[in-house]
Amino acid sequence: MVGYLVFLTIYIGLYALFALGLNLQWGYAGLINFGHVAFMTVGAYTTVLLSSQGFPLIIAVIVGIAIAALLGLLIGMSTLRLREDYLAIVTIGVSELLRLIALNEEWLTKGSFGIQRYPLPLDRFDPNLFQKYLLIGIFTLLAIFAAWQLWRGLQSQWREGRAIQNKSSQPAKLFSLIIWGILGLGIILAIYINGTIALWDYNYKAGLMLLVLLTVAIVYWGLELLVKSPWGRVLKAIREDEEIARALGKNVFWYKLQAFMLGGAIAGVAGAFYAWQLTTVYPSNFQTLVTFNVWTMVVLGGAGKNPGAILGAIIFWGYDALTRFYLPKLGWFDSSGQGAFRVMVIGLILMLLMIWRPQGILGKKEELTLER
Repeated sequence: MVGYLVFLTIYIGLYALFALGLNLQWGYAGLINFGHVAFMTVGAYTTVLLSSQGFPLIIAVIVGIAIAALLGLLIGMSTLRLREDYLAIVTIGVSELLRLIALNEEWLTKGSFGIQRYPLPLDRFDPNLFQKYLLIGIFTLLAIFAAWQLWRGLQSQWREGRAIQNKSSQPAKLFSLIIWGILGLGIILAIYINGTIALWDYNYKAGLMLLVLLTVAIVYWGLELLVKSPWGRVLKAIREDEEIARALGKNVFWYKLQAFMLGGAIAGVAGAFYAWQLTTVYPSNFQTLVTFNVWTMVVLGGAGKNPGAILGAIIFWGYDALTRFYLPKLGWFDSSGQGAFRVMVIGLILMLLMIWRPQGILGKKEELTLER
């Protein structure tokens, strides 16, 4: 059970990274990217190919990030001056092009056989007692950081609610915030307790879990600083009405390009963790469905909110884990029917969410970009 929860935490972390990159592009800049998996593909293959040739892992990851950002530059330079639908079409095409290249260029990517036996971070690390305490200490700091961000988020929601609601609705708002606080704290404690046990009985997956959560915390904090800065406010203005931003003297194309490249670079980091989690990279790991999974996460959590991207990843993988575990026990479907039923239910949830709360769980309706 501990090992499975570690596996689940790693997937939540790397998809949270993936979702944060897409949320920057779409939630803040209003860029419709239906080929986000292309950046993950570049990050994953660059990391494993370079590390297999003897390059240090950190260098391989940095080069993967740079190439993912360069891909964003190439796509953005050719499409960002056009309408949004052209960007969506081009990004889908690029993601499929890269997957087909990985499938057919066997001299480089081993084709459908996949790349196996490449260096993994902390794979041969055998911590002594002091190092175990150090790892658990770092993990504890991450848990404290998560709890602090949860508290800040609840405070922000309460202040916003008091500003726009009448006094009669405030008790209901307070009750909902308490429920969200209990759920959030419960998730943090569950991950912390399980992760502490895993780090004490250290293996490779436990080290990867700590590394991906540390990366998520750093990227999340950096994005929070960026989107609350003047740069982030310009992105929001462009998302709402780029003609007004242009009239105020802002270089709209340059801001869009920066957001697209940065979102792609973050997805490149997620690609490295994806490869390290899989331990074998196949072209089939980077199908278009991966992009639409992360779109589901961003829509669920709320576009334009970095906590929403993380919440969406938690809900998506929590749903995935529960249905994989309980559906076979019910005996209602065979193995193929189970997959179809799970997809159908998540589609139904999205439909209901679009009716009940189209801005997502944490999103603001007045900032909704779907109405553009």
